[in-house]
Amino acid sequence: MEIESTFEEAKLSSAPRTMDHDENESHHQERNSSAPKTAEIESRTAGSNNFGAAELTVNKMKRFCFLATNVVLLLFSNSGTPLLVRIYFLHGGSRKWFSAFLQTAGFPILILPPLISFLRRRGLRRGAPGARKFFSLRRRLFLFSIVIGIITGIDDFLYSYGSSYVPVSISAILLATQLGFTALFAFLIVRHKFTASSINAVVILTFASVVLGINTNGHDRPAGESTAKFFTGFMMLLAAAALYALALPLMELSYAIAKQKVTVMVLVEVQLTIGLAATAVCAIGMAAHNDFQAITKEAEAYGLGKANYYLVIVFTAVLSQVFFVALVCTIKYSSALLAGIVIAASIPLTEVLAVFFFHEKFNAQKGLALALALWGSASYFYGEYKVYQRSKAIAMESRLPVSVPLIAESEMR
Repeated sequence: MEIESTFEEAKLSSAPRTMDHDENESHHQERNSSAPKTAEIESRTAGSNNFGAAELTVNKMKRFCFLATNVVLLLFSNSGTPLLVRIYFLHGGSRKWFSAFLQTAGFPILILPPLISFLRRRGLRRGAPGARKFFSLRRRLFLFSIVIGIITGIDDFLYSYGSSYVPVSISAILLATQLGFTALFAFLIVRHKFTASSINAVVILTFASVVLGINTNGHDRPAGESTAKFFTGFMMLLAAAALYALALPLMELSYAIAKQKVTVMVLVEVQLTIGLAATAVCAIGMAAHNDFQAITKEAEAYGLGKANYYLVIVFTAVLSQVFFVALVCTIKYSSALLAGIVIAASIPLTEVLAVFFFHEKFNAQKGLALALALWGSASYFYGEYKVYQRSKAIAMESRLPVSVPLIAESEMR
């Protein structure tokens, strides 16, 4: 009995040691089995990081390609539209209100982005309060857009009137004076402070227009066009530049007063409203001058043929809207500064195209005016760039926490 009990006690006492040994073996096996799992998890994490980096690179490339495409469209649409307007008048077109009408008549193209946005909102948020709204413009901004659209319609008429008598190589430089007028009206309307760069731009651009106006010869004017008509067109283009420059600060003022977040979709809706109002103004002018009835006769007698007449009309309307869409996308994916630089860069391109297609002479006088226009534009945009960088630095400082050296410096003072 004692031997049996002693054996049982020894068996019981040895049991825990056996269990500890088994547990150690199981833990060792778990560690060995978890090692491949950890390696697998790390490899998956590394793979996901690599995939994320690759996806980010692809997105950056897509963004760059999209921006580059819009920059090219902005450059060529801003250079091509004046050529098409001039082609219309050179080969028998004479309806100035109709030419102005074409510059905004392509506004229905802009209805596509709001329509797509509306359909997406309606599908994703069927019961949301704003899902049934087609436009997001508030009443105040909508009314401002109509007023600016009326101004734009009158401005388009002034531009068409001037382009009917003035060569493209001159009109492109005259329209560059818009930057000087913009600086002046921005100071008067939205209290945008004058800087050395903006004052320099105003003086130089004004001098550029004076250079073109003095001793202008008649080699670029069509046969039979009087000097009085040329200088009337000259002054109309200056008025068009000034009136368009007035519309820009008014738009900035409308954004501030409307108290509405300005998104790309809001910008498209604003331009859609402006295009509608401007087209309505030009349509009224066309009706007053019987342009609607004269279009068919004008097409029959057009110098390039009836088919080319309608091609010029369609491409003028489309290219004008391509300019705005490219402008909005360039500002959205880069900055307004880049958009302004591209527009300024289109001036010499327009000059080259006018010399190539219309055989307009590019003399020393135009060369001097072009150099002054580019100098004034560069001065203006350099000043805007400095202001932008300064405001950006202030905004970053306001978001940063106060550092130890700053606290120590304040205590020393």
